Amino acid sequence: MITFNDRITLEEVEKVLYSNEKIQVSEAWMNRVEACYRFLEKFASDKVIYGINTGFGPMAQWRVDDKYLNDLQYNIIRSHSTGAGEPLGDIYVKSAMIARLGTVLQCRSGVHTDVAKLLVEFINHEIFPFIPQHGSVGASGDLVQLAHIALCLIGEGEVHYQGQWRPTAEVMKENGLTPLKMHIREGLSITNGTSVMTGISVVNQHNAETLLDWATLAAVWMNEIASSFDDYMSEGENNCRRHEGQQIVARRLRELSEGSQCLKKRAHELYDYGHSDVKVFEHKVQAYYSLRCTPQILGPICDTLKYTRQILEDELNSACDNPIVDPETEYVYHGGNFHGDYISLEEDKVKIALVRLCMTAERQLNYLFHDRINGILPPFLNLGTLGLNYGMQACQFTATSTTAECQTLAMPNYVHSIPNNNDNQDIVSMGTNSALLCKQVVENCFQVMAIQYIALAQATDCLKIADKLAPTSRKMYDKVRDIIPLFIEDTPFYKEIAEVENYLKTNPLKLK
Repeated sequence: MITFNDRITLEEVEKVLYSNEKIQVSEAWMNRVEACYRFLEKFASDKVIYGINTGFGPMAQWRVDDKYLNDLQYNIIRSHSTGAGEPLGDIYVKSAMIARLGTVLQCRSGVHTDVAKLLVEFINHEIFPFIPQHGSVGASGDLVQLAHIALCLIGEGEVHYQGQWRPTAEVMKENGLTPLKMHIREGLSITNGTSVMTGISVVNQHNAETLLDWATLAAVWMNEIASSFDDYMSEGENNCRRHEGQQIVARRLRELSEGSQCLKKRAHELYDYGHSDVKVFEHKVQAYYSLRCTPQILGPICDTLKYTRQILEDELNSACDNPIVDPETEYVYHGGNFHGDYISLEEDKVKIALVRLCMTAERQLNYLFHDRINGILPPFLNLGTLGLNYGMQACQFTATSTTAECQTLAMPNYVHSIPNNNDNQDIVSMGTNSALLCKQVVENCFQVMAIQYIALAQATDCLKIADKLAPTSRKMYDKVRDIIPLFIEDTPFYKEIAEVENYLKTNPLKLK
């Protein structure tokens, strides 16, 4: 059981998402939520406050009669449950509910404690509201997608529970849960904010960090196959360039390559005497860029993910609805904390960084498959009869086309804005679209990476160097070979690619 107390960390969220930890909110924190609600209850009695006794959006100019205030809160939920497209996967919905809980726990929403309590119950019971992927422009936050969460909290709509889509009311009754009642502004508060884009981005972050770790190990294994000189990852080479990410990646490369018998020492091979009469060197003096420059290529990705991680944690612990209810200053502020620019920009950056990672993997694959480039391996790692058999030739088609799709998706989405809502929302973030596009790039990267790891194992067998690999490379070689043994005759690969992909997703290296 994880207790949320004062601040939610990304590590805690990851435990809830990936280790099925349950959550609870400390009594002290819940008391502060209650105090905020009580303040708003008293403060709002004789004032005009947006979304409490006015219409929503451009209809804020219309005062709502007191007898309809309760209906007003239900109306925003029902009227905005208009999403379209495929539903978000369970893990993204769970992450979004955690993010929404994080906003409520900032004690700036003025909602009843029942909101926080019911969100905790949905999370712990793994009751996942139906949230369509399409609907948010990311400006008043994720109005449409969050409305679908709110719809289920009031006992309406559908939820995904224990692998089935069922009416929310049935599932709530089965679990002894009571639908949420409206008090002052629960409808507006639940639907208004960045929690869905943040939830998707938290999952993207976990997967992106996992991909970076696997790309780092792949770089070691690639250089082992190429018998590269090891100074490309040396402290002397990398510490003189003042970028933390590059230095972290270089250190990880050194740690992962410990024990390798495949990498060459330049001092032994080229700096010792006896080379003055050699005119042409058989072994490349410097490896191709996709092998040699991995600290410089993966380093900026490392830095990008480190910064994004901080932004996501800050967003998890931010009040991102409107208006902001502040018991400390005894005031209600109207503004735009729901605007998703922070998330939109970061997800574009992560997306672009991962496209670069995917491109590097594809180029490394090309090295393995191209016999005239590597000079040591058969075409397409084909151990059968050339012309009759084809090795991994068609796997390259898949990797190349998937990488090309990533390059198309790399176009920044943060710069797209279409005014809507009677021009009330005249500039919007499109943050949820950015997060969803990043999600697609993540999926593509895992597919290309799976093909790369199958190719690395096959190349290792072509050269018969499994016993010379670094222990970490050898462990991964053994795992890949458990899934897909050495192949000589032509064979379908699609099931094995999917199985290796699943292994990469669910068994992160977690490099430090």
